[in-house]
Amino acid sequence: MSGFALHLLRHGAPDTPGLLMGRTDGAPTPAGIAACAAQAAGLGIERLIASDLMRSRAAGEAISRALALPLTIDPRWRELDFGDWDGRASGEVDRDALGRFWDDPDASPPPGGERWSALIARVADALADLAPVPTLIVAHGGSMRAALHILCGFDQHQLWAFDLPYAARLSLQVWPGAPMSAQIVGLVP
Repeated sequence: MSGFALHLLRHGAPDTPGLLMGRTDGAPTPAGIAACAAQAAGLGIERLIASDLMRSRAAGEAISRALALPLTIDPRWRELDFGDWDGRASGEVDRDALGRFWDDPDASPPPGGERWSALIARVADALADLAPVPTLIVAHGGSMRAALHILCGFDQHQLWAFDLPYAARLSLQVWPGAPMSAQIVGLVP
């Protein structure tokens, strides 16, 4: 089997950048939506999926209109829930607690937030449900990193090394099966 193209697109810039935005939603800027639409042009996708959060959904809707493709909304592609830290700037969060989280987000999740393993589980479920056709998913930095962990086996510290700015597109060639695997074929900031 030759596999299929999977493109993971981080949502465009939100109107309030610089916050720990997990479940907290914010409107994307018009420029952020346009940047996402530009990243989707010419990919030859057959399926379009977006997180249910407005900052991803709005870009998905714009891409859907531009490409005349139906949009599937899937909340499993949401960002990690930052619990009590959600919607706050990192400078407002206890520095030591934030450091422990970045070192090991499963052992030290945000207070009232989601464990890294829970994010991995829901993204794994979403990946398992993908049809093997060229697909674009408009998601978040955390869910994109979770997909890289699942598909490519990157560990936590390797995942944090990926710079995924707003509207960055990560392109993979995915081979279905148990387990699924992938090869990165491009990252377009």
